[in-house]
Amino acid sequence: MKEHTSFKIGGPADVFVAPEDPEDIKAIIELCRQDNIPFLVMGRGSNLLVRDGGIRGVVIKLGERFKVMKVKGLRITAAAGVTLSSLVNEAANHGLGGLEFAHGIPGTVGGALFMNAGAYGGEIKDVVEEAEALDSDGNIITLGNRDMKLGYRHSIFQERPMVILKGTFILKKEPSHEIRERIRDYNRRRQKKQPLTYPSAGSVFKRPEGYYAGKLIQDAGLKGFRVGDAQVSELHCGFIINVGNATARDVLQLMDHIIHTVKEKFQVELSPEIRVVGEE
Repeated sequence: MKEHTSFKIGGPADVFVAPEDPEDIKAIIELCRQDNIPFLVMGRGSNLLVRDGGIRGVVIKLGERFKVMKVKGLRITAAAGVTLSSLVNEAANHGLGGLEFAHGIPGTVGGALFMNAGAYGGEIKDVVEEAEALDSDGNIITLGNRDMKLGYRHSIFQERPMVILKGTFILKKEPSHEIRERIRDYNRRRQKKQPLTYPSAGSVFKRPEGYYAGKLIQDAGLKGFRVGDAQVSELHCGFIINVGNATARDVLQLMDHIIHTVKEKFQVELSPEIRVVGEE
């Protein structure tokens, strides 16, 4: 699975499939349920840590047909496999603003809806109008913004077994050059403050209320702290980077050390933002 995650870490999956349409997904899930086989639906793997023992059962990664977009008026509809940067660029091409914060987040529309992705003061919940998903009964359903229960790095998709198929975003008409300038500004900030040259899963911990996780980790003296080839980034302490051939065990031990040290020094409990899946 290391080739399918941005961390470049993880053991093998028993079965890996890339269905091209909702009917294929439905058929795969029905087969899994009939034989009591576990399954995991993934996007780009940019917020995912796969344990070293790999994943038992079936991993479902959306195929190429889940990368289409359609613009109509102030709305842009994107399939779950569309990358966020592609979505933002397509919106900018049509003079539609409001999604610029998502440019550079290394995920997909499906992952962004699942996590209510956000950056620089913007969140998916601010711009998404509705989403289409395959529910546990195999029905395609539409959920409005409120139905999705979007909160800080949370959505209903984390509570109920659904496969996100696409999202529709309602934006505002703006000059394309102004949108592009905001995109460039956000990208400059990312390049300056984030360790983009190393494999990582982005921000490892959620932001505790009233604090910044990266600042707490830095103030705890953990900048550059390393377990095996997993290291707290010296550029942004909220990131753990893979500086060579890190294992999931390295990352998890480092996360545990960070959580314990921050709790001991500041009495603040850090919670993981990344998803950890698979077997040791």
